[in-house]
Amino acid sequence: MSELVFFSGTMDCGKSTLALQLAYNRQARGLVGLIFSRNDRAGEGRLSSRLGLDVPAIEVDADTNIWKLITSRRMSGDRVDFVVCDEVQFYSIEQVEQLARVVDEINIDVFGFGITTDFRTALFPGSARMMELADRVERLQVEALCWCGARATHNARTVNGLMVTEGEQIVVGDTGVTDTVGYEVLCRKHHMRSMTAMSEHAVQLAEDALPLGQGDGE
Repeated sequence: MSELVFFSGTMDCGKSTLALQLAYNRQARGLVGLIFSRNDRAGEGRLSSRLGLDVPAIEVDADTNIWKLITSRRMSGDRVDFVVCDEVQFYSIEQVEQLARVVDEINIDVFGFGITTDFRTALFPGSARMMELADRVERLQVEALCWCGARATHNARTVNGLMVTEGEQIVVGDTGVTDTVGYEVLCRKHHMRSMTAMSEHAVQLAEDALPLGQGDGE
């Protein structure tokens, strides 16, 4: 039985690396797959990981009909044994439903990779639909860490290193960016307090500048 599997986690937990490894393992056994991505950090038509791995991919946009693309490939004689979809949080609800149709009607395994919630902790529509339809939802075991050392559970959008809570749901960026729009993974406590690594550093500097005893409530 083919499956629709959703691998989820925060940013920095190795989703794209696992997607590349999964595709490689199947290709090494002679299977032929299609790799899809959207808004990858390496640019259009790429699937990349922060470890430096980078392969070509089919870019998904708002008008992409994944069902038609896969069926037309097969009707022209091309093999499609599996499908890997990265950044699935950016896919539309209709595109996720097309992936489920590929599994059910063509009997092809589909593996989706993505984050579940945005910088406001709201579910992405694509991820929500994946969770509703998937045969299995797997949380990645590689834990991203908050600056405090706790397990990171939330994605924060930052501007110049400071957390923001307003704006469009989708703004492409990467973690570790401090001079423009970027992203940082935080534990729930520090996400709810809007405390990024830079804001905590600023607080510490301010406390260090106070006269002895005034930084601890005395």
